[in-house]
Amino acid sequence: MKLLHTSDWHVGKVLKGHSRREEHIAVLAQLVEIARAERPDLVIVAGDLYDSAAPHPNATKLVTRALSALRATGAAVVAIGGNHDNGPALDALRPWAEAAGITLRGTVRENPDEHVIEGVTAAGERWRLVALPFVSQRFAVRAIEMYELTAAEATQTYADHMARLLARLTERFDEPDVINLITAHLTVVGGRTGGGEREAQVFPYAVPASVFPTSAHYVALGHLHRAQTVPGPCPIRYSGSPLAVDFGEEDNAPSVTVVELAPTRAAQVREIPITAATPLRTVRGTLDGPAALPGPHAWRGGFGGGAPRAGRAEPVQRR
Repeated sequence: MKLLHTSDWHVGKVLKGHSRREEHIAVLAQLVEIARAERPDLVIVAGDLYDSAAPHPNATKLVTRALSALRATGAAVVAIGGNHDNGPALDALRPWAEAAGITLRGTVRENPDEHVIEGVTAAGERWRLVALPFVSQRFAVRAIEMYELTAAEATQTYADHMARLLARLTERFDEPDVINLITAHLTVVGGRTGGGEREAQVFPYAVPASVFPTSAHYVALGHLHRAQTVPGPCPIRYSGSPLAVDFGEEDNAPSVTVVELAPTRAAQVREIPITAATPLRTVRGTLDGPAALPGPHAWRGGFGGGAPRAGRAEPVQRR
């Protein structure tokens, strides 16, 4: 089967007071075109569809249209909530999503079976996906208790809770001739940040790669904005964001990940570049003699030297 893996869209992002709506329209349109060309059996959006937990209606319209367009390519579509998303609000869209043939999982549900999604490709290949949205430290304990596992000890870490939660959700991964998949929005130890993530919600929530079972054929992650593969007991990958979210990510190369899978062979992974986004560039110099500015088709941030005076920021902001 073929899988298209994307994450961290951050629709609704405002950069230095400027909307990036037109960029998101172009980026998501390119993503849909890639899906039409690649014809995946399954599209996974691994969290942070939005930049804010209270997105503008225009952002919601853009996300729902993008998900619908991906579904219209013939692929099954599964999207999970990230730390930037409002999980309950995503779950409130589930009636619409289910009618459209889209699977949304915004929060951890009381019934663990709701996080195990199964399907069959047009070629008859069976797949099983564990879809785990972002889980906070507080909710990790609650999730363990909901699933009637051993009572959580106060000394246990977030990683301990997540390991037990994933072990519960992947109990059926020993079935033969099924492609086993996991998607989650979290940080794995050894992953490199892209530069624009919320640091307070990255490192304190890091888990070792060993929380994922060897029986998983592919783990599709979101949360870190840099596309990368993380060493572990099974193929573990961040697709990265399809655009540089903030100036700390100006050296990232936005892309989408395409994976070809079979029960009896290793995952074959390809990156396809996303070129529709406007590059981010940082300019350094003095206000009286600024460094050479990048071309007109780039977002520019500036660092100016020299003695402070009222209104010094204005020339930098205009450039």
